[in-house]
Amino acid sequence: MAFIKLKQNKKYNYKPRFYKGEGSPYAMKGKFDAERTTLEASGGLKSRFVKAVDEYRNSPDKAVNRRVYIIVAILVLLFLFIIDFDLTIFF
Repeated sequence: MAFIKLKQNKKYNYKPRFYKGEGSPYAMKGKFDAERTTLEASGGLKSRFVKAVDEYRNSPDKAVNRRVYIIVAILVLLFLFIIDFDLTIFF
């Protein structure tokens, strides 16, 4: 299954000659890298999905979880409306 694997980017350990700080000034990090646990590339697709679900379940912000549930419910109702599903069987 080598044709499915993506090529990994090269990583360089460049440090400017006259920079007097910690790390590299050119390091590119995401905005929420410190809070996320699913950034490492170890494991397969299943392990990444399990980590993401575990992170979602253990999220301290319950308002975000509620918002996701509302969005999913709206999308499901929109899908049922598009396929012309009869919702009167529930009432």
